[in-house]
Amino acid sequence: MRQALIPLLLLAVLGGAAASAAPSVAQKQTTTTAGDPHRVEPGFFDIHVCNWPDRPLFLYALFSTTEFAQIRAITVHAPDGAQLGALDLERYRLVDADGRPKRVFMYQFPIPAGAGDGWYGARVELRDGRSFEARDFVVLEAMQRASGLNPPDQAEGIPVPARLSWQPVPGATHYQVFLKDMWQDGKLVFSSPLLSAPEVTLPEGLLAPGGWYLWRVHARDVNENVVLGDFNHGSLTAEASFTTAE
Repeated sequence: MRQALIPLLLLAVLGGAAASAAPSVAQKQTTTTAGDPHRVEPGFFDIHVCNWPDRPLFLYALFSTTEFAQIRAITVHAPDGAQLGALDLERYRLVDADGRPKRVFMYQFPIPAGAGDGWYGARVELRDGRSFEARDFVVLEAMQRASGLNPPDQAEGIPVPARLSWQPVPGATHYQVFLKDMWQDGKLVFSSPLLSAPEVTLPEGLLAPGGWYLWRVHARDVNENVVLGDFNHGSLTAEASFTTAE
């Protein structure tokens, strides 16, 4: 088993039953329960647009399921039916779903040339021969990456900060912060819960005098599931470094 070594960033539920027209802004902020096109009998599908540093925009697709032993293949396609590729069934994050193991299969796809907004789909094929089609409406827009990080990149010898902050990202409603301790070989020592404001108060004693740290901010536009983080647009800053005074 190979678990995906990727920060917990994922999932978009933009609401409304399947339709050919783009959902309104209000609809994109609401998750439906009955008739949700993301949900099929085997599980839940999502695909969203990622703006990460030092690379072009890309699509991040996932399918979460407790019925993973029954799945033979999952293929993803664009609104025009062109196939983007298949989810690697060996690439997943394992989570707990009310006492049952759930696998979240994840894969990154380049945005095809000429691609547009619309209903992207996942065809889920089971070992018993049945197949299901889940869909997610995607708007191909880039969310800005967070700026104005405080402490700023390459800050040296600063007093041990009690909090980290940044400028609000237009369109973002949730944030998550990741912090590494470089004196511990770059170990991830802090992942914040989802935040509704552009700041986080750090646990007391997390940072120490004479420390060297890297941190980054992930922003997302909407959220529905606090474990999996449903969203349609997300951005991730480059890692910013700072050291603390002795």
